[in-house]
Amino acid sequence: MHIARRGVIYSLILCGVILLLGGVGFWLLDPGVHTIADGLWLAFTTAATVGYGDMVPSTHASRMFAVIVVLLGLAVLSLATASLAAIFVEKDVEEGEELQIEHQLMREIRHLREEVQSLRLEIQREKSGQP
Repeated sequence: MHIARRGVIYSLILCGVILLLGGVGFWLLDPGVHTIADGLWLAFTTAATVGYGDMVPSTHASRMFAVIVVLLGLAVLSLATASLAAIFVEKDVEEGEELQIEHQLMREIRHLREEVQSLRLEIQREKSGQP
């Protein structure tokens, strides 16, 4: 569980870095992007492949950069989603393993009770002198 949580954190940090670098990149490459906030917005809509259309890359360089941001964004967002899903799957697996162990322990306890009962009967027979 700890590894999966760490994977989500790393993926989210990587998403943030890609969006930050994408925002700065769009701000530097595209003359239509006037602020870093606009660049961040364009990086987010590009990486998430939403593309609202309110801002679009206008130069060839910024369009090529958009392709890179899309590819990186898809990859990293997929990693974050997979890491999050792994947390839920791992939890289900652990619960299933715990249930299996519990059933195994209950069988062992029943077996031990039967054995103790058998030994008690044997001791009572020996005390009463019965073979």
